[in-house]
Amino acid sequence: MPVMESPQPARIAVEPEVIEDLRERLQRTRWIDDYTDVGWSLGTDQRYLRGLVEEWATTFDWYAVQDRLNAFDQIETVIDGQRIHAFHQRSPRANATPLLLVHGWPGSVIEFIDCIGPLADPDSHGAPGAPAFHVVCPSIPGYGFSGPTAEEGWNGRRISRALDDLMRSLGYDSYAGAGGDWGANILTDLARSDRQSSLTALHLTMPTGLPPAPGDVDELTEFEQEALDHWNHALATGRVEHVSINSHRPHTYALAMNDSPAGLLSWLVDMCRSFTVYEGDVEEALSREQLLANATIYWATGTIASAMRLYVEHARQKAADPNPPFVTVPVSVSIFPDDIRRWPRAWAERALTITEWEVLPAGGHFGSWEQPELFVDAVRRALGTPPA
Repeated sequence: MPVMESPQPARIAVEPEVIEDLRERLQRTRWIDDYTDVGWSLGTDQRYLRGLVEEWATTFDWYAVQDRLNAFDQIETVIDGQRIHAFHQRSPRANATPLLLVHGWPGSVIEFIDCIGPLADPDSHGAPGAPAFHVVCPSIPGYGFSGPTAEEGWNGRRISRALDDLMRSLGYDSYAGAGGDWGANILTDLARSDRQSSLTALHLTMPTGLPPAPGDVDELTEFEQEALDHWNHALATGRVEHVSINSHRPHTYALAMNDSPAGLLSWLVDMCRSFTVYEGDVEEALSREQLLANATIYWATGTIASAMRLYVEHARQKAADPNPPFVTVPVSVSIFPDDIRRWPRAWAERALTITEWEVLPAGGHFGSWEQPELFVDAVRRALGTPPA
């Protein structure tokens, strides 16, 4: 297979038989026994899940979501033997800034569905004169429309190189990058690699960092201390247990989720709730349609196992390279206040060249999905150049 194929136009087309099979499986769900009124205390609330499964099986319209996604220009290519699908929405402005948007876990490119248009064409989205971008938004290899990874070794560094090849193949020798979760890790890996000259700047919503230096803990702000307490409580209560599972034994769990859409939805919804509202109503952060659209992408593309395997690859990469170099590319940071993990600024500054740091007024782990207007404005402030 060639190292790279020329990008070709693409569209998303989930076959009707896939959706029919999904609905039949949902209607045959073998439900677990349940206690009375335990809510979310033992994991996913079974009463809530039953209602969501019923909606997924009967009234949820995947093809309306697919039509929204197909409103964007798309390409697909093969890089380093791996299929990569990406939205490529060029701005009407010739001098727009090229921008690589990278999603995270347990999301997908659906995280940016309400951001691509305003970033590419602000004049048509209520922000005349705002900075504009040529937007490239790929599905991470192993996720969603890029399909499963076919071999071992697809860690963040290999992915970052493939995405740099993608940008160059589209004619962008220099560009900015933005993302959180895996997106932040992948873009940070790119900034540390021999390809870093391609990056002009980074905007991260979940920056990486280093453990505290002596005295750092004593100098935390109230918000930063609350963030650490929140993370420690999440660790103690199993809300981020996916990190251990995915890093060590992903196939043990992935088979069940790949076979049972109700099981897949249970897993994804519990994490979406924990990563945003924590113990609140998940629909305060993400609507039922958003939750079902994301789950449908995982189901239709059969990528839950390969998505989980990225954690294995990341753990191996960290073991092989425990002291990566300092990032010299300028990094701006926007923290969403309800994100599950929020590094203190001083810890991030030990790993990154931080140029701007802000805490936004609302939003959780999926900031661009939950609060697209806040995310778009933050990217414009951080990375945009006003029109000449």
